[in-house]
Amino acid sequence: MRTVITLVMILRSHMVLLDNLPKQLKATDPEDKRIISGVSWEQYDAFLSQLGDSPWYRVTYIDGLLEIMAPSRRHETYKTIIGSLLEDYFKETRTRYFPLGSTTLRQEKNLGGTEPDESYCIGTEKEFPDLAIEVVVTSGGIDKLEVYKRLGVREVWFFKNNHFDVYHLRGEAYEHIQKSELLPDLDLGMLGKYATASDPLEAALEFRDKLREARG
Repeated sequence: MRTVITLVMILRSHMVLLDNLPKQLKATDPEDKRIISGVSWEQYDAFLSQLGDSPWYRVTYIDGLLEIMAPSRRHETYKTIIGSLLEDYFKETRTRYFPLGSTTLRQEKNLGGTEPDESYCIGTEKEFPDLAIEVVVTSGGIDKLEVYKRLGVREVWFFKNNHFDVYHLRGEAYEHIQKSELLPDLDLGMLGKYATASDPLEAALEFRDKLREARG
């Protein structure tokens, strides 16, 4: 209880009240981020418990920094469509997958935690996903690659300006690569095109047709 009270006091001191945060964020911008410093792992853990399954927030933590984001409608639209199309790809190509969505991923010993927009284990189910996807609408904030590195996520895709940037973990660092090594046959340019189409249903049907054509 003392941990929760302490965290609320920290939030108050930064003029970020939990109950009013969504209204505060949306009043200035459809999507905004707030970063609070000096937050212990115990306070972060208590804060997650206090939030529960709230759809208002995405929370990231590293080395005492706590980032709270309220996703915009565009952000959520893109992430949902990308996830839906990617699962179409898994099904059409008979790729075994285990969706983790925006599950909170955290590891105390490495002082890192985050909630991806979409995430998947590929081939077999694991503690942490093989693939994490982040939709980037507003720049700035905590270095997500550093967080994912501490969690051992093999590949991270950032979708920004209708384009995917792919990073693959090699040893202790991510390498920026041109195509996915987890899904080397997936055309990410095509995925991005259909993810941003004006009619999601027609885009999904056409995307499936393209996949079937490629399989012969």
